[in-house]
Amino acid sequence: MSTTIASGIGKPGRAVIHILLAILGILFVFPFYWMFLQSTHTSLEILKTPPPLFFGRSLVENYLAMMDVIPFWRSFCNSLFVSLTTTAFSLLFCSMGGFAFAMYSFPGKEILFNILLLTMMLPWIVSLIPWFIIMSRLGWIDKLIALIIPGAANAFGIFWMRQYIGGHVPKDLLFAARIDGCPEGLIFFRVFLPLLTPALGALGILNFLNSWNNFFFPMVVLQTKEKFTIPLALRYLNADPYKGMDFGVTMLGASMAVIPILIVFWAASRQFISGLTTGALKE
Repeated sequence: MSTTIASGIGKPGRAVIHILLAILGILFVFPFYWMFLQSTHTSLEILKTPPPLFFGRSLVENYLAMMDVIPFWRSFCNSLFVSLTTTAFSLLFCSMGGFAFAMYSFPGKEILFNILLLTMMLPWIVSLIPWFIIMSRLGWIDKLIALIIPGAANAFGIFWMRQYIGGHVPKDLLFAARIDGCPEGLIFFRVFLPLLTPALGALGILNFLNSWNNFFFPMVVLQTKEKFTIPLALRYLNADPYKGMDFGVTMLGASMAVIPILIVFWAASRQFISGLTTGALKE
């Protein structure tokens, strides 16, 4: 069908589409280029009219200035540890929960799933005070575990995996695995988990981005600079009211902080696109 549509557009139409896509691509890439560009200039150079359009020579100077203000690499490792751990736990538990809702029948299944969906309708700010009280009573204040365990599973992830498994993985595989003698506890890991790559890739990127960019919850629970994550550490680059904002240093911190996001998205982009488009077309 897509081939028929493409052939019906004709060469002039395809050329116009390619030009429009190229323009959109440039528009999406330009903010990243501008951010990396400004990270190599001083604030005085950035505030000039017109602003600089090429890379400058103040990269090392901005880097050293940033290191004097925040423990960047410590915060970077904290964010990486929290994001990777949270994403791994979330993929495991959400896929297992989605598998259970999609493949098994048990009393109260529909009620539990509806309650799960209802929790997605509540604003996240509602859970802030109960979350803080629980973290305080567990003694997890100013500890990274307070950011990992609460994000180990989420309603959206379970819903996402349940919809994918129920719509694209035949239930006959469950019966076939039982007939072949596969232990019930290993059916998910040996038979179903390898088939969930597109959905896991998409969910993994979303969870990683959400954890990496999380600012509010670390601000509430973390107290010492050694425990700060990247968003919280970058906030302190502009904490001095006397010096004002150093645009070059701030842009350098933001540029270095966005690199893991670009790497993760590039590494799992195929699974991400496949997972998002699954079910959009009927075979």
